[in-house]
Amino acid sequence: MFNIGQILTITFTLFAVIDILGSIPILVSLKEKLGHIDAGKATLASGVLMILFLLAGEPFLRLMSVDVNSFALAGSIVIFIIGLEMILGIELFKSEKDAKAGSVVPIAFPLVAGSGTLTTIMSLKANFDTYNILAGIVVNLVLVYLVLRSLSYIERLLGKAGLMVIRKFFGVILLAIAVRIFKANINL
Repeated sequence: MFNIGQILTITFTLFAVIDILGSIPILVSLKEKLGHIDAGKATLASGVLMILFLLAGEPFLRLMSVDVNSFALAGSIVIFIIGLEMILGIELFKSEKDAKAGSVVPIAFPLVAGSGTLTTIMSLKANFDTYNILAGIVVNLVLVYLVLRSLSYIERLLGKAGLMVIRKFFGVILLAIAVRIFKANINL
């Protein structure tokens, strides 16, 4: 049933796609806007989305008449906007009055359980057992939770200047990722 080799491969694949460590500057920026990020709620919402997509992703998208490429394109646009905010220091994403809602959008979706993560989960189903994919998702959710819970510590460790440099750098990286996702999924 469980295969450690498969679980490790899936875990590392999802870790690279989720890129929670690379998202730290974005998360700190969102935390400043929202005032608080509910790590548990964001992790739970991310987990629910990932597991739902593992079990019913393609049929759901077909039901909504949305193909995987269109889903990925939409996610890339949201990621692109967040990257612009980081680089330009402007606010396009208006924070919700309710910080709990801000923990779900844009943190759970599209940052953690975004189009890249969800499409990766669907593609992993072609090569790996569902139980092993589920185990890889759980390992990544634990890592996401730990990073979200440690944001204040990470913020103090890096300082304002360090965060600003990292935010600008990862803003450019985020734009590049968004463009790559967009290019890979556009069918003109």
